[in-house]
Amino acid sequence: MQNMQSNEEFTLQYLAKNLPSRRQPARSAVKVATQLKMSLPMFAVALTALLAFCAIVLASMPANARSAPASFADLAEKISPAVVNITTSTVIAGRTGPQGIVPEGSPFEEFFNNRPRNNGPRRSSALGSGFVISEDGFIVTNNHVIEGADEIQIEFFPGDGQPTELLNAELIGTDKNTDIALLKVDADTPLRHVPFGDSNIARVGDWVLAMGNPLGQGFSVSAGIISARNRALQGSYDDYIQTDAAINRGNSGGPLFNMDGEVIGVNTAILSPNGGSIGIGFAMSSDVVTRVVAQLKEYGETRRGWLGVRIQDIAPDMVSAIEGLENEKGALVTDVPDGPAKNAGIQAGDVILNFDGDEVEDTRGLVRRVGNTDVDKTVRVVVLRDGSRETLRVTLGRREAAEAASASGDDTPQEPDSLDILGMTLSELSDDMRQELGLSEGAAGLAVVDLDEASEAFSKGLRAGDVITEAGQEKLETVGDFEDRVADARDAGRTSLLLLIRRDGQPRFLALSLDD
Repeated sequence: MQNMQSNEEFTLQYLAKNLPSRRQPARSAVKVATQLKMSLPMFAVALTALLAFCAIVLASMPANARSAPASFADLAEKISPAVVNITTSTVIAGRTGPQGIVPEGSPFEEFFNNRPRNNGPRRSSALGSGFVISEDGFIVTNNHVIEGADEIQIEFFPGDGQPTELLNAELIGTDKNTDIALLKVDADTPLRHVPFGDSNIARVGDWVLAMGNPLGQGFSVSAGIISARNRALQGSYDDYIQTDAAINRGNSGGPLFNMDGEVIGVNTAILSPNGGSIGIGFAMSSDVVTRVVAQLKEYGETRRGWLGVRIQDIAPDMVSAIEGLENEKGALVTDVPDGPAKNAGIQAGDVILNFDGDEVEDTRGLVRRVGNTDVDKTVRVVVLRDGSRETLRVTLGRREAAEAASASGDDTPQEPDSLDILGMTLSELSDDMRQELGLSEGAAGLAVVDLDEASEAFSKGLRAGDVITEAGQEKLETVGDFEDRVADARDAGRTSLLLLIRRDGQPRFLALSLDD
């Protein structure tokens, strides 16, 4: 009995070291049994243990697990004819300084550049990439690749029936907010092109291919994986796919492909201490690009929805200061200039919880959702006001045509008075103070004239010269109003008071503790 136990232990140890094929476990097990010269009972025990082990291994593997491809050659050969090199010619003014990463004025100036900088006016050539999206010659690239260009020329991938000569491209339209541009060429024959894929179903860890013209070296392909999704760099409409596929200067505007040969991103930016790839590249997601391209194709420009509010995210310490608010979700309205929101009755201090049927997580999500909504569409907006939810109907305007709207002030000026409270010295506004602070005639509120540097107000960024226009989501005209708001909040059992602050005309909310 002791010998049998020892043999079985030895068998299991051997099997653990010499795992048989998943496809033919029984045949492999017989081979192992033969090598060990097992008896039939011992073989049955070993086979049972082996099959149980294989079942555990197989159960732990994802059902849709995909191994790394043996080669990307077939895919690259299929999609490469649609990738193009872009050469631009521009007369530029001189500028001193080292070569950067993007042209001056691009929204990605600190990230990505294809143009050198020298002194004196001169004609400059720049290189970038793009890809054909239709047989009739529409081409997508980055705005910063072609911005300010006098001439745009397209070079096609050699062979496969694509044009062999350089073709001049017409600029159809651009969108600086997403750094996307749409071009058009006229060719004698239908062009090879590639489709867009759905970036929303792409997953971190999926294989991707980046193609383009890095550093002017000609057509090139690099492989990697999706490192992260939903990255934001600078703009309100950012939705970047991060990848470790090699992206360098000249790859700007080139496609990022999934393994089905679909474009799920437009290579746009890199993070790098030296201007070269270190495996942190960004491609604008196809979910954003397809909307922009459709509008550029139809109108030659973008037409984004516009709600007409200034908003900020909700800080954790604001939750207890806003009646009826349960968590940090939503967008807090700081100002309502003339526009759609004001016409619909949205007010400063409202918390936007839902827009057109979608829950609002934060300001970035709201801005993108509004921008993706059709101009002139009437939508339902749910706001939290005075502890209760209200549903308002707002007919959206067009953002591009209305961004210059400004807030109005209708309050009556009061005689100056001052108050020391919560580590602040507050003063009612005089005409001289309004002029000094750049406020409109008749603007109301309390000026912060001094601060205790050990106070919470100072630590949260309040400074002399700031103007407090609301406390507890009610307008302030006198220092007595402020005292009343503090008393009301304490009577209601609140531990903090929400203030609306203006500095250089820009509004923001902050919450101050009411602890003595």
